[in-house]
Amino acid sequence: MSLIRLEGVSHAFDDARPLLDGVDFALAAGERVALLGANGSGKTTLLHVMVGLIRPKAGTVHAFGRERRAEADFVEVRARAGLLFQDADDQLFCPTVAEDVAFGPLNLGRSRAEARAIVHATLDRLGLAALEDRVTHKLSGGQKRLVSLAAVLAMEPEVLLLDEPSNALDEPTRARLLDILAGLPQAMVIVSHDREVVERLATRRITLDGGTLT
Repeated sequence: MSLIRLEGVSHAFDDARPLLDGVDFALAAGERVALLGANGSGKTTLLHVMVGLIRPKAGTVHAFGRERRAEADFVEVRARAGLLFQDADDQLFCPTVAEDVAFGPLNLGRSRAEARAIVHATLDRLGLAALEDRVTHKLSGGQKRLVSLAAVLAMEPEVLLLDEPSNALDEPTRARLLDILAGLPQAMVIVSHDREVVERLATRRITLDGGTLT
């Protein structure tokens, strides 16, 4: 059974130029799918459709065993499919690193004690324990990217949707991020122009071109 399945998904911000045109896609457990394509081809839009941040003009979204239509359906999807945004500043909005990483577990109903334990465990796992009490907006770009990943992983998702995960990282941080991602068990959809990211992580590749997948 597919974890996420799209059937005939179409979407346009400008009716004269469809961005997605009858897209069919399925993600199976254990897969790491590289989603390739030119800038502006709709890759980010497709990720956002998967978690209900954008509702397509046509087609259906199935996730975790059933069709998803209403916002209430997608609240559950967003708890089980973690989206790493292209820009870390779109993901981090709490005063400190600990609060950002705790936000997801608290939102899922974990107690404060449980959330604190998850924060400690997640940051330690990613080698970020020293950042726990830091002010988020004062971190470097690479640190913000790693903390964003920690915030996603703290929710213990079954699927990771990664939008340009290595974007604007220096080489040591990029290598560290790749090591972390390579060691994770989750199924993934990876949008990236970084050849090494694709070659190291992807089990298959698809390209979005002219609104359709090849």
